[in-house]
This record gives sequence, structure tokens and C-alpha cells, in this order.
Amino acid sequence: DQQPSRPTWSRQIEFTLAGIGCAVGLGNVWRFPYLCYRSGGAFLVPYLLMLVVLGIPLLYMELTVGQYTRRGPVHALATVCPLLKVGIASVAISFIMCTYYNIVITWALYYLFNSFQAPLPWQSCNNTWNTPNCTDHATNSSYSSTASQEFFHKMLGQTSGVEETGILRWELFLILILAWILIYLCIFKGVKSTGKVVYFTALFPYVILIALLINNVQLPGASDGISFFIVPEWDKLRSVWVNAAAQIFNSIGIGFGSLLAMSSYNSFNNNVLDTLFISITNSLTSILAGFVIFSAFGYMSYLQGIPVSQLAVDPGLVYVVYPQAFANMPVSQLWAVLFFFMLLCLGLDSEFAMVEVMVTSLMDEFYQQLIRIFKRKELFILAVCGVAFLFGIPCVMQVGIYVFQLMDHYTAIVSIMFLAFFEIIAICWSYVKRLSSNMEEMTGQKPNIFFRLCWLVVDPVLITVILIFSIIQFRPARYGDYVFPPWAQGIGWVIALASIIWIPLGAIHTLWVLPGSLTKKLKLSITPYALNATKGLYKERGGGAGEPDISIISSSTSLPDKKSIETYF
Repeated sequence: DQQPSRPTWSRQIEFTLAGIGCAVGLGNVWRFPYLCYRSGGAFLVPYLLMLVVLGIPLLYMELTVGQYTRRGPVHALATVCPLLKVGIASVAISFIMCTYYNIVITWALYYLFNSFQAPLPWQSCNNTWNTPNCTDHATNSSYSSTASQEFFHKMLGQTSGVEETGILRWELFLILILAWILIYLCIFKGVKSTGKVVYFTALFPYVILIALLINNVQLPGASDGISFFIVPEWDKLRSVWVNAAAQIFNSIGIGFGSLLAMSSYNSFNNNVLDTLFISITNSLTSILAGFVIFSAFGYMSYLQGIPVSQLAVDPGLVYVVYPQAFANMPVSQLWAVLFFFMLLCLGLDSEFAMVEVMVTSLMDEFYQQLIRIFKRKELFILAVCGVAFLFGIPCVMQVGIYVFQLMDHYTAIVSIMFLAFFEIIAICWSYVKRLSSNMEEMTGQKPNIFFRLCWLVVDPVLITVILIFSIIQFRPARYGDYVFPPWAQGIGWVIALASIIWIPLGAIHTLWVLPGSLTKKLKLSITPYALNATKGLYKERGGGAGEPDISIISSSTSLPDKKSIETYF
């Protein structure tokens, strides 16, 4: 069922840019500043520490596994540790995320279309949807709201809670269709089309962010916002470690399988270490976005006459704070168009990476069957996009913002911590020695002592401690001051289990199909079968010299047949 040949990136820079595009997304300008605001400057300290000891080593590990096995996350991780089929869970969480993440792109398109107006609709309070509390100038009223805040709530048309579903927002529904069409056009030709798109989508956002920073630091009150960002509130330090680790996993994409899938299209002898500046670029982008948005926070606090810490900031801040900033810039319509086009670029990169995980994994597993049904890979990709679109429809109803927040909380924070834990255990403790050998076989050099120490000791211990504390300190999902009712929290846990459940189910299935006693089953299930079997074998067709014949890896997520296992051992 394997594909006859695996395509590769036309140039290595295309993978690097695609990796940056995948890692650097809306989370850098949306989730990171939001978490910083909730945690004060204390968030930066654990965030940077997690980058060094978790982010960089684990990205290195994922890229190595993907490049060596030349398979998507399901096959790659089942090959490394058949007992813990984390790859299936990674595919599940990527698919769940892509269904609601595209809503953020939908909002960007909505704002983009509304930017072709003079004046901008969020520039003043002289609109039919504005309330008496709306202000576009400095005031001392703590009950005031800015024009950009009110435009955001007007777009959502939100209900008072998740109990009221409201009606379908037809403008957002139609734009959601457009967003999925754009995603499809980016990926329908595989890495050959993706590689060309990323030249623009990965680089253009930096031009806009730097221009906005130059403008924002000149606004009144900007210094107060920047001080809030960089000066730690040490009393909050104890409660932000879980969020810092979750942000590293979410932003870089560790545990989602996106970069692992992309690295499977690398040439076999690519130097993986050269691509690790993906994680450095990602974090520097987050910090750059932090300076941009917190200088705008300072300006908002100046307008409303209240401290930065008392601003009404919700998860939609990227659509509230940034528009407020460039509404006062010269040629504000131009800046609005460029900014929301930038958000579109950021969102598209991350979104098509998540969709690519599903496509790559299913094509690896069921290539012949899927081609028989859909005739062409392009039609199969269209079907995947169509299903994801249907699951995203609840997010464009009036209750959509609550559905979005519920899914984001239980997927991007709860599920990813469990997935990261099992992935680290699967690779670091059952495969770490072979991982070093794989790297030496591909590049001629073993990883240095820092990476090996992180893989073997630091990361497994750290992720275990973080997982325990995340369970102890767990807080139910909320949107602003609104706390979701128990039945909604129950739905949230079902969403979380939709990805996590595949790990224990996969373990039970593996132990069930293996021969022998329970002890022998366990020994077989933690032994990386396929990579041992490929050692010393080389492709005779389609591969370069020195390239392992990965084609003999089992095409099933279960293990090879019992006879071949008995023969091997």
C-alpha cells in the first residue's frame, strides 16, 4: 500500500521556510501575547527556559525521526515504539485543531474585506452597532470600551452563553468556505505547491510586524504596556509553567506531527541541525509580536484611563488591539489591508501544515485504496478539506466564540500535554540510542551531549512533572468572566479524549496481536522492529546512494505478521 515513490522538497530552503511558516503562525501574535497578559511579565522566564530544554531538543528529535523513516507521524512513531502509537493521536489532534483554527483565518478575511472602507468601521464610535460606552479618545471611565472592541463583538454577534446557540452568521459561513478553498489551493499538489507558497507566506509577516512596532512605540502610553510585558510579576511565576510548556508545544508544533510529516519529505542526508533555527525564529517572532501588541495595550490603557492590568482582554485580542493601533496611523486603510493579509498568511501556513498531517498519514496507510476510490490525490485532499469544513460550521454561529474557546482549551492545552508526554516517553526511553545512530547515519555526526542528556533525562522528567501539575492545577474552560457549565465541560473532555484515547487503544491492540507470553509481548512492543530490519539495506530503485530501504516498513499501524516477528527475533 506504499506510495511508489516519495516526493522531496525541490530545495532545502523550501522545507526550512515551510517549517518556519508552520511554527510561526497566529499563535505568535494571538495566543502568546494573551498568555503573557494573563501571566504578567513572569511568563517570559519559563517560556524561554522551556524553549531551551524542551522546544529545541524535541524539535530536533521529531525532525530526525521523520527524515529517517520518511513516513508520516503514524508510521514513524509506530516504528519507533509500537506499544505507544502516539502518531495516531497526533493525527487526531491536528485534524481537530484544523477544524476550528480556520475560524481565526475566517475572522482575518472578514476584517480584510472590511478594511476597504473609509473611514475604517472600527475607527470611530459613529456606527449603528456602537454603544453609549464606546470611546475613541482618552477617558477616565472604567466602563468604557474601544471602537475596535465593539466591532469585534458585532462581527461575532455572540449570545450570552453556550446555552444559546443563536443563528448562523451567513457572512462568516461564506468566508469559511473561501478560507477552505484557499487551504486546498495551497496543498492540493503536495509539497511541490506548498514549497512555492511558503516563499511569500513565511517572510511577508515580518515586514508588517516591524512596521507596526515602529509606529506603536511612538504612541502615548506605549512605554507602560512594554513595561508590563518585560517586567516580571514574580508572585505569578509558580502558576505559569504549564501554560509556558503548552505554548512551546503549540507554537513549534511538537506533538502535532506537522513538522514530522514535513521532514519526511527531506532528502535523507539533510543536516537536521541546520533547521533548528525554526524554533529560535519562532520564539523571536513571539517576542517581537509581544512588543508590538503590548505597546498597543499601553495606548489602549491611555485611551481608557485605566492601568494596563485592568484592560478587558479576551482571546480575540489580535482583532481588537492591533486594529486600534493602526486606526491612528497615516493611510490607515492600507495598513489594515496589509495587516489582515499578514494574518491570513500566518494562518494559512499553520493550517495547511495541520491538514497535511492528515493527508500524509492516510496516504501512507491506505494509498492504493484511496487512489482506487478517489482516482486522484487532489480529490482525496478535497474530501479531507470538505469534512473539516463541516466540523467547523458550529464556530460560525452566534454561539461560535464559546465553541471555539471550549475546543481550544481542551485541545491546545489539555490534549497536547498528554500527547507530548507519551511521545517523549516513546522516543526518549525506548529509542534514544538508535536515534543517535540514525543521526550519525544521515549526517555523519552524532548529536552532542546536551541533546542526548535532554532526551534521556531532562525532558522525560520535566514533562512528567508538568503533566502532574497540569492535572493538579487544572482549571475549567472559561471565556472572559463566563464559566462554561458542567455539561459543556463534559463535551470538552470528550473532545480531548477524541485524540488521547488512541494511545491506550493502540497499546491494547498491539499487545493483543503479538504472539507469546505477556513478558514477550511487552518486549516486542517496545522494540523498534522496522528500523532494525532496515539497517544495512539500501534502495535499488528511486533512492540515492546510502538511503535506507524504508519501503519494507510495515504499511499497517499494527505490527508485521507473527511469522516475520518470530523470524526476526
